Amino acid sequence: MYESPSGHRTTLRHHEHVAEVVELGAALRSYAVAGRPLLDGFGADEPITAGRGQILVPWPNRIGGGRYRWRGEDLQLPLSEPEHGNAIHGLLRWTSWRATGSDGRRAVFEADVWPQPGYPFHLRVRAEYALGDAGLEVEVTAWNRGREVAPYGIGQHPYLTVGTATVDEVLLTVPAETRLRTDGAGLPVAEEPVSGTPYDFRTARPIGGAVLDTPFGSLQRDGQGRAVVRLAHPSGRYGTDLWLAEGTEYLQVYTGDTLPRGQRRRAVAVEPMSCPPDAFTSGTSVVALEPGGHHTMRWGLTPWGG
Repeated sequence: MYESPSGHRTTLRHHEHVAEVVELGAALRSYAVAGRPLLDGFGADEPITAGRGQILVPWPNRIGGGRYRWRGEDLQLPLSEPEHGNAIHGLLRWTSWRATGSDGRRAVFEADVWPQPGYPFHLRVRAEYALGDAGLEVEVTAWNRGREVAPYGIGQHPYLTVGTATVDEVLLTVPAETRLRTDGAGLPVAEEPVSGTPYDFRTARPIGGAVLDTPFGSLQRDGQGRAVVRLAHPSGRYGTDLWLAEGTEYLQVYTGDTLPRGQRRRAVAVEPMSCPPDAFTSGTSVVALEPGGHHTMRWGLTPWGG
């Protein structure tokens, strides 16, 4: 019997909002409002490619050489990005998550990170997706179920679209004061102010020919404590806000220039992250999860205009 390569699909509905989450990695496959796609996801019968919608735990982005030192112990992770010699995007992307609750507009999924080579810690992870009048809200919480303090970070990898053929004319706003300059392997080498550089998107402007696979930090937040990345259609009449709340300190913006032909610059990945790339090596914003302790990341998507 044929089964989708991403497993069982859970559909959420709230008025004109429709989202779908898959069993594999509890990845966000699609989200549309009144028939307008907000995400460049993957087909119901297609495999997940390029990290689309995936949850990145217990670290987002890359760890150089897969090597890090934690509490006096040297640890080595498998190199899941062998072309650059990195461990990338955590350990639960290709794992079946358990659907533990759904009421039609809300769904909950759970999975465990079991002790393994390079990460000898046990985590229980819970992801909740909920649709409401304001859009889609995502909350991911991890608990340390083991006896040792565990290093922890998290991110997620949605690709946003406003319906244009390419991202070049899309109006982008990124409320970040700094960006991390990276080397050829995607690892940070310095943090620099965006002011006066091509990476300053604090005021909305077209992406144009900018090639972005860029981590941003020092996020500006509103009165609700949210940093809001905005993608707007060239007309300025509609678009999508991706907001970052609790547990988010950095974000990555990727224009897809290294993807296969036909996928390049088709959408913009805007990735909320609790820590920057290579955080297990640098220690920057790594959460030390005490036994029994937990960490929560919250982010969401709000469509606007019409």
